Amino acid sequence: MPYIPEFITRYFAKDEPKPPPISTETAVLLLIIYTLIYVVPFYLSPTTRPSSTLSRDAPTVIRARVASVSLTCIACSAITLVILTSQGQATFTEALHALGYWPVGLVETGKCLLLTAVLFAGPLYEYFVVDEEWREWLALRPLFALKEWTTWRNIVAGPFTEEVLFRSASVPLMVAARTPMTTTIFLSPLVFGLAHLHHFYEFRISHPHIRVSFAVMRSAMQLTYTTLFGAYTTFLFLRSGSVLAVFIVHAFCNCLGLPRFWGRVYPPVMIDDKGEMVRPSIMWTVTYYVLLFAGAIGWYRSLFLLTESSNALVSMTI
Repeated sequence: MPYIPEFITRYFAKDEPKPPPISTETAVLLLIIYTLIYVVPFYLSPTTRPSSTLSRDAPTVIRARVASVSLTCIACSAITLVILTSQGQATFTEALHALGYWPVGLVETGKCLLLTAVLFAGPLYEYFVVDEEWREWLALRPLFALKEWTTWRNIVAGPFTEEVLFRSASVPLMVAARTPMTTTIFLSPLVFGLAHLHHFYEFRISHPHIRVSFAVMRSAMQLTYTTLFGAYTTFLFLRSGSVLAVFIVHAFCNCLGLPRFWGRVYPPVMIDDKGEMVRPSIMWTVTYYVLLFAGAIGWYRSLFLLTESSNALVSMTI
């Protein structure tokens, strides 16, 4: 059984006469407030508010939004820290552990990344082998892309601030409230998913000629996969006790995007000696889907093994 910080043990002790510092209802309310503080400022300033003439991908918009969400993360983390340490419920060091900052969890980060890479075996094969992106990485060219504001937002700023707010600052509140683990893992990410629904409005503003039904389906799909992904990272956060681990996993997944579940996999266009295009072998596609399926099985079997840690926030029975 992993080591459980003393203050979290007290939260889960059913016979503990001292009540938890917060109720589940209050924790969920705070999660909603955190989400509003994260999103609403985007629409209060003409610098960050989307319009038909100002894209959310504009560098000025990205810089202003990153500054806004950074302040939000600091404020919400401070609120959670105060709640956890109120009335002597936890020491400052224990609260930092609950927030996922200490211990840093380098080993946990590597194991969580490996687990996620197993799940993405198919997409990794398509990215590095089929699309031959290994050549780009050999020259370190993808790292240069971090100079672009959209890449910086999608790979660094977005994943980091979202994990700080929706995992580090939010999940400890649910733990402190003695919320059942299933509820914590699947309810808190729903708020994370809802935080992305404002993209529906942004999409409608920037694409006024696209049908509303398409925009609704797009937002529904985004809500679904962000909620499922949030449940996964919440599980990883509880098991690893490391905000670094979930940030790296989030950045990794943003790099690869959603896995392909249909269609053929093609290598770059191949031309023979006669200058004619060579039809790619079906084995490229077969190999991809075999790896996709095998990766899912390997991920499932390794889920608890690769997330076991002495820094876990809660104890889970396999």
